[in-house]
Amino acid sequence: MKGILKIYHPEETLKYFIRNTYCKSVYLNAQNFLEVEIITDDSLEHVDDDSLQYQFPQLSLNISEFPIAESELEGKTFLVEDTEEDTYTEVDLYDDDEAFLYDNDLSFSKNDKNELELCWKGNITDFYTGSEEPIPFKLKCNFRQDDIEVDD
Repeated sequence: MKGILKIYHPEETLKYFIRNTYCKSVYLNAQNFLEVEIITDDSLEHVDDDSLQYQFPQLSLNISEFPIAESELEGKTFLVEDTEEDTYTEVDLYDDDEAFLYDNDLSFSKNDKNELELCWKGNITDFYTGSEEPIPFKLKCNFRQDDIEVDD
């Protein structure tokens, strides 16, 4: 497991395990940009049968083309907000419903194994019940390279 995403819905805390993580600082046209992709696992073994999460077993959270001052991420915090002109965030629910991210606070650090970690706090559209109020979420993950085993 690469991390965990918790969505603090008023009816229950929804827990998603993270399957894939991707993070990169891209240098393009004399500017650095932050790219982050977090994909949750679609396993529901840890979820109660009547949970709201059963309707949405997998999510993908993305930050793309967010301008940053330098390429080094360790020790940095970024506040990411979409504007009318620029959209940096995206949520994929793997169905026809839409959701949006607000008040994104991304903090990068290194753990004791010298792996880059992300703590991402923010708010997300209540796509579970359709309430007008966004609901808070917290995500913590690492960007450890996967070990790929090849059979002979």
